[in-house]
Amino acid sequence: MKLFISKVSLLVTLWITGWLFAFAEPVTSCVSCHQSQVSSWQQSDHAKAMAVANSKTILGDFTGVSVKHFTQTARFFQKQGKYFMALNHENKSAEYQVEYVFGHYPLQQYLIKAKGGRLQVFPFAWDSRSAGEGGQRWYPIYADEDIKSADRLHWQQPMQNWNGMCADCHSDGLTRNYDPESNAFNSHFDNINVGCQSCHGNMENHATKGGNSYSSAAETNTSTHGKQSRDGQNIGQWLRMAGEDVASWKGGKRDNRFMENCFACHSLRSPLTDGIDPKASFLDQFSPSMLAQPLYYSDGQIKEEVYVYGSFLQSKMYAAGVNCLDCHDAHTMKIKVEGNGLCLQCHSAEKYQQTSHTGHPLDAPGGQCVDCHMPETTYMGVDARRDHSFKIPRPDLSVRFASPNACSKCHEGKSNSWASTQLKNWHGKPESLSRDEQNYLTLQHGGRLPLEQHLNVINSKVLNEIYRASALRLLPNTNSSINESMAKTWIQSDEPLIRLAVAHIGFLLPAEQQQGLYLNLLEDEYKAVRVAAAQQLMNLGVEFSPALAKALSELFAANEQNRWRGEGGLNQSMLHIAFGEYNQAEQALKQAIQVDPYFDPSYVNLADLYRAMNQTENELAMYQAGLKAVPTSAALHYGYGMYLVRSGDKPQAVDAFSQAVTFGPDNVQYAYVYILSLDSIGENGKALSRLKEILPKYNNHPQLVQLGLSLAQKYQDVSAYQFFISLQTQN
Repeated sequence: MKLFISKVSLLVTLWITGWLFAFAEPVTSCVSCHQSQVSSWQQSDHAKAMAVANSKTILGDFTGVSVKHFTQTARFFQKQGKYFMALNHENKSAEYQVEYVFGHYPLQQYLIKAKGGRLQVFPFAWDSRSAGEGGQRWYPIYADEDIKSADRLHWQQPMQNWNGMCADCHSDGLTRNYDPESNAFNSHFDNINVGCQSCHGNMENHATKGGNSYSSAAETNTSTHGKQSRDGQNIGQWLRMAGEDVASWKGGKRDNRFMENCFACHSLRSPLTDGIDPKASFLDQFSPSMLAQPLYYSDGQIKEEVYVYGSFLQSKMYAAGVNCLDCHDAHTMKIKVEGNGLCLQCHSAEKYQQTSHTGHPLDAPGGQCVDCHMPETTYMGVDARRDHSFKIPRPDLSVRFASPNACSKCHEGKSNSWASTQLKNWHGKPESLSRDEQNYLTLQHGGRLPLEQHLNVINSKVLNEIYRASALRLLPNTNSSINESMAKTWIQSDEPLIRLAVAHIGFLLPAEQQQGLYLNLLEDEYKAVRVAAAQQLMNLGVEFSPALAKALSELFAANEQNRWRGEGGLNQSMLHIAFGEYNQAEQALKQAIQVDPYFDPSYVNLADLYRAMNQTENELAMYQAGLKAVPTSAALHYGYGMYLVRSGDKPQAVDAFSQAVTFGPDNVQYAYVYILSLDSIGENGKALSRLKEILPKYNNHPQLVQLGLSLAQKYQDVSAYQFFISLQTQN
């Protein structure tokens, strides 16, 4: 890393096969005044986010070792001072030179050059943990699967592409510069790793004018013991008053907006711009994912790789005003105190640093605060990450909502009932959930609520903003329409996530009410809201206005930024269709298929477009091409089945719908149409028996139960009618 702390302030520009990558040390102009901060930064993961592959940065064993995984065999070796990886797979062998290392702990990945200015992530990574932890080995990223070339997760496909998937969070000043016409990247970054610029922005003026020209929120709002701002005013501190078990913030109001810069990378989100501007609002650059399955468990614990944003916004910590830098050092990013001492900065040792609270010896597993309140989930095979929702273990809820808990995670083989009894013995009966909290969990668990109860969750005075916004996004799952008065409250909300959520569900409003209400969202202060509103309004033929023109321009630009993967072209095609630009829509979908050939929605939408254009032969050809590329696509089988119905081939359509149910077992519509198709060809007995068989998989969905009642009446099957009427009564 010494390359990056040169005392000479100069820009080293490297031309690499047509790419311009600027390796400007992020601290050359900072080190003279900020030596302590630079020294701390060198200890961080940020400093090792990415580097040129050489003997100082490579951690993996490149001494000729080979690793076999299903049908893949990889060999790692050196040649003429360079590092290479050879891969034999599907009767093809090739050698690839390692261009860059990506990360350093607990794993290191390796990037190789590909066509069109791409860097791709090799399918094997180095486990850089110690041998005692099971590390110091090569391992496949997808340990349980043999990812074939005809798979969207294959290492040469867009989902494993550095430029689009990874680069903006691992380098300073990254711009993808993707050109859909040539299907190529011309990516640039200012610094190869995450340095000063990623958090502080371009500080050239600060360096020129002197230190007094800049004051950051991160500097004035980080202390747990209190601190003075640069003008000498006391800005506040965390204090525990007499009789209090937990500290609260005393003094000037905290300005935690700097965390939006942290969230830019530590969140699951869709980009709206090319690259990250540290001085721009999070919602002006990204549209974040809400809490929903399968990303999160019903109670909001992390399930898939969702990073920190969605978890932390759920927490009581966030609600109290805690920010990232209360626990993490601003430059090493390591936690400020090891062990329980970190939590005891604000939480009473007299109450919480006791075995009577932990139920475990303090120096044993279960005795650390994080063991119970920040359980780990392992991603990418070896990367254990802690949940930042800071939840209290609730094995009693695990029974009802299939959510994990720290107790049963640690005590393998023990039941949730056992864990509930243990906790009750230690701490008494768990706190009862409010009605809104219970209904929220029901919604997230896939349950259905009457409209009034669902609205109570959304408008709750008990639940936090991200819970209510997530419940609002789920409204289409339980209700087919909303009225103007409901939407008006959310559109005028002071909470941006509520406005973002309602912007996404405008289709529940009658068209004339959308036009009146959603025009307000087009002038929202945040781009994420404006873009979502424009997406809803574009199908209504709304009269153009400067606000709509601006929002549509932002939507178009956001789609363009993402056209390196299938979703970008798909979204762009929908925008073209809204304006009757069918030829442009067709080209956008063809481009999406070209760049991302195993992304099945592109085939489905292009087939639908051909149907709308009365091009039946092209419609059939698209279904055939799609099913050849993605034979396990439920959506393609369903669409093909509908095509067969329109063509008069009902028996073959039944087979297609059956496949859709097999590959899409959570989709009620597929099941409903499959049973109807059996009825349409006279398979009366099979229709009822299959419906009874699959109903439990859909939690006895009312739509399927009602279908069963109708068919039982049609067939005059008394026993079947009694069966379905009993289910209807239970619902």
